[in-house]
Amino acid sequence: MKPVPVRTVLVPLLEPQGASPASAPRGIPLFRLGFRPFYLLAALFAALSVPLWIAQFAGVLPAPSSYPAMLWHAHEMSYGFVLAVIVGFLLTAARVWTGLPTPSGNHLAGLALLWIAARAFNYFGPTPAAMLADAAFLILPMIALGMVLVKARSYRNLFVLAVLTAFLLANTLFHLAVAGRVPFAPINAVHFFVFTVIVLITVIGGRVIPSFTANALRGVRQFRNRWLDALSLAATAVALLMVLLGAAMVPTVTACLVAAALQAVRLGGWNPWAARQQALLWILHVSYAWVPIGLVLLACGVAGKLPMSAGVHALTLGAIGGLIIGMITRTALGHTARPLKAGRIEVAAYLLVQAAVLVRLAPILLDGLPYLPWTTVAATAWSLAFTLYFVKYAPMLTAPRLDGRDG
Repeated sequence: MKPVPVRTVLVPLLEPQGASPASAPRGIPLFRLGFRPFYLLAALFAALSVPLWIAQFAGVLPAPSSYPAMLWHAHEMSYGFVLAVIVGFLLTAARVWTGLPTPSGNHLAGLALLWIAARAFNYFGPTPAAMLADAAFLILPMIALGMVLVKARSYRNLFVLAVLTAFLLANTLFHLAVAGRVPFAPINAVHFFVFTVIVLITVIGGRVIPSFTANALRGVRQFRNRWLDALSLAATAVALLMVLLGAAMVPTVTACLVAAALQAVRLGGWNPWAARQQALLWILHVSYAWVPIGLVLLACGVAGKLPMSAGVHALTLGAIGGLIIGMITRTALGHTARPLKAGRIEVAAYLLVQAAVLVRLAPILLDGLPYLPWTTVAATAWSLAFTLYFVKYAPMLTAPRLDGRDG
């Protein structure tokens, strides 16, 4: 197999191509581009919601009014926190892809208020209002994205609408199941979301992580192969689908282990060791490493050797959480015209997220460790990481770009 040269990525992430230096900024800076309010809201929610859930789990606070605390935690970290980041990213990326304006100003502020309302309804009820608010928060961005992508004939990026539609259907099923209207396990809607995001990470992360590494470390040696990329994606998608559907144990375990091996070989080809000196790079490599680890832990869960939550938390906290903290720092710096360099606060946040997943997994993997104290420490580390992000980046994201351009 021959190494494949680094290709242009499907999703340009740094500088908005559609804005010109002469374009005059309009309105409040916070609502000029999608990443600004949604990165901040997601970080604040991540910092507050996990300690809130721990307090509920410990019996210090009552459970949410809408549905059981465990389901609330799983749903809100997926369809609340992660989805906010995804929507903020897509509204920003669509302007990069097309050069056309995406929601800003009052429209973007209204979308942010809708997200806040959805979080309130999901906590306090009523459940029908939560379902409608969640659905609206997906449908409105889909309309906005569809309009600009079709107008610009950016057809190759229309896949994002299919992904958001799948999330819409799964989230609606979740709410209907919680209300007892359909015979469906609500947690499966959360697992569907998580596994779909992991597949997206396999696609997009497999493009941008080695590309960022090659661009930052000129002359770095990497190995990339189209067949390996395709096999890794296919094997991961099949393995996660088998886990989701509860397929037979032996083939599911085999599929997970094969996918993990392919993902590990793929990651090794990107030369993660070379990225160790640059925090903006190593956080991406380390976080992606939780994909093969999570697949192995899922295999152990399917085989009955470990709780399934071990694999799920490796994928959610480690892969998704780690890549989110890495990307919302990188894209925020790039889109506010700041140097792509991680300082002490960013490094501390990166380390805290990685510590959170290790501590969270410890009482699951090791017998005899008390669950609540270790989980509380993990929640504290997670909360501190996103608190640090919010404190440092709130002044950046509420201020104009340093170069005076719009966005």
